[in-house]
Amino acid sequence: MSSFRHPVGPESSGVYWRRRALVGGVLLLIVVVVVLIVVGRGSGASSASAPGATASASGSAAGSTGGAAGSAADSAASAPAAPSASASAAASGSGSTCSADQITLAAVLDKTVYGPTEDPKIAMSITNTGSDACHMDLGSAQQVLTISSGDEQYWSSKDCQTNGTNQDVTIKAGQTLTTPSITWDRTRSSTTTCDSSRPAVTGGGASYHLQVAVGDLKSEKSAQFVLN
Repeated sequence: MSSFRHPVGPESSGVYWRRRALVGGVLLLIVVVVVLIVVGRGSGASSASAPGATASASGSAAGSTGGAAGSAADSAASAPAAPSASASAAASGSGSTCSADQITLAAVLDKTVYGPTEDPKIAMSITNTGSDACHMDLGSAQQVLTISSGDEQYWSSKDCQTNGTNQDVTIKAGQTLTTPSITWDRTRSSTTTCDSSRPAVTGGGASYHLQVAVGDLKSEKSAQFVLN
């Protein structure tokens, strides 16, 4: 300890103290360099993880945008549309083509009696009564909804339909699909009145029938309703 405080040698004590200070400075510099290297590596690891989070956020934004665009397209689609359950049931080419004896069509109404200011909402259901899945075209180009009274037809969804679509849909065994409802404005349709006003049909307790079809397949029964 005494030799450390009082250096012994041919040189003066000031020389030895300067040499010790130089050695101590070099050691301190080495420590600083090591610390900087360690800190630099830690920062690099944090930066490397950032792109993953950015990519995830971008993916979520893209999904939201896609959903918004899909909703706008659905709103713009003309009625009648494909069955509402077709999104989960559709799978082109899955199973065989549906035969007439395994598919049952039924007319669907929101009410059976309508007041003077109420417009009927009409749709159809498609049921696979068979034991196996099958597929068929349920696009709007194939759907026909017809309203009649007695032997006279008053309205048809085909009279002024434009841009009809085709959509191959798989229907599971025992599954029932229902098309989105459309509103009948209680007017008489024809192919010559698509761009002009149509005459209103008779109310006051008049009875009407809704019949539905998909391609050549028709519902066995019609649904009766009354307009007051």
